[in-house]
Amino acid sequence: MPCLTLTLAYLAQYSLIMRSSMLEEMGQEYLTTARAKGLRDTVVRQRHVVPNALLPAFTLIFLNFGFVISGAVTVEYVFSWHGLGWLTQDAVSALDYNLLQGLFLVFSASVILFNLIADLSLGLLDPRVREV
Repeated sequence: MPCLTLTLAYLAQYSLIMRSSMLEEMGQEYLTTARAKGLRDTVVRQRHVVPNALLPAFTLIFLNFGFVISGAVTVEYVFSWHGLGWLTQDAVSALDYNLLQGLFLVFSASVILFNLIADLSLGLLDPRVREV
């Protein structure tokens, strides 16, 4: 149930990003050229539109990994799972400022780390992003 709760919270965001990316890609000139060459619309979508539309969704997924680590505080507390969220709640209740500073450092570092991984892996997936 906690995993389902965290997943459903982000699923709508991914579908909206993917939909808008696909609509944006569908108007590109290279797709008109591919259709003029005789490719069917399903082939054009599968080979050309979806790989290019996945790039923003891929970045968003990696960015949300960092936020899931820090955002699981409420979910862990509601479902009584012991983890970083539960520890954060205990630190807030006990006014343990040193532990809170350490937890916020871990949460911030996870967001920064997954942002770095997203940026580096996007360069591997999209040759237009690579630096010469």
